[in-house]
Amino acid sequence: MAADTLTRVFSALADPTRRDIVARLAEGDATVGQLAEPYRMSLQAVYKHLRVLEDAGLVSRPRGPQPRPVRLEAEVLTQMETWIERYRRRAEQRYRRLDALLETMNHVNDKDGDDDVNGHRDGHRG
Repeated sequence: MAADTLTRVFSALADPTRRDIVARLAEGDATVGQLAEPYRMSLQAVYKHLRVLEDAGLVSRPRGPQPRPVRLEAEVLTQMETWIERYRRRAEQRYRRLDALLETMNHVNDKDGDDDVNGHRDGHRG
């Protein structure tokens, strides 16, 4: 996914109303009127939110007569998930290396006199 596309997607999802619209569309397609129901805003404001989501590629509305269903575009979510997963895996690898290092340090300290990682005997701080 290109960086500019990611920027548009994450920017679109930065707004809580748009995140809520995406969450609702994950349950199924809905008309603009149905999407507008729970909000205290004009239909025009809902259309503006939808335009941002459309420009980011998160939702689509097929051409045709009104009312047209708004549809979540799962492909973009899959691309986001792939991008996020790459960095989550890297972070987990770093944490595993840190865990291994701490375990090694604990093991060495245990052999040297039952001190914990902070150098305290028997886990006491005093």
